[in-house]
Amino acid sequence: MNDDPTLPPSVSEPPAHPAPATPPATPPDPPAPPAAPARSKDPLHGITLEAMVVALERHFGWRGLAEQIPVRCFQSDPSVSSSLKFLRKTPWAREKVESLYLFMLREQRRQGLR
Repeated sequence: MNDDPTLPPSVSEPPAHPAPATPPATPPDPPAPPAAPARSKDPLHGITLEAMVVALERHFGWRGLAEQIPVRCFQSDPSVSSSLKFLRKTPWAREKVESLYLFMLREQRRQGLR
């Protein structure tokens, strides 16, 4: 019972021995250091479409580029910006540009230009 006269009769005293606390949780293992990024085997990795169009235009010229890939953006009033607009909307034409770019790089390596 309650022997303390200052406490109302309905309130009991706290237990003499508090309940044991739960053991502290062990901290999680620190995250592993990030692995070195794997090099992409894609030869076009990191090369923008604009860089490809500029390199092809320098190598072939607009007329030569239009002969290789006969699309209006290379034939009629060609520019890098108009070509990019068309190529971003037209997957088949972009694939042709990427293929021609890779061909150009192979040829340059064979000739020792790169």
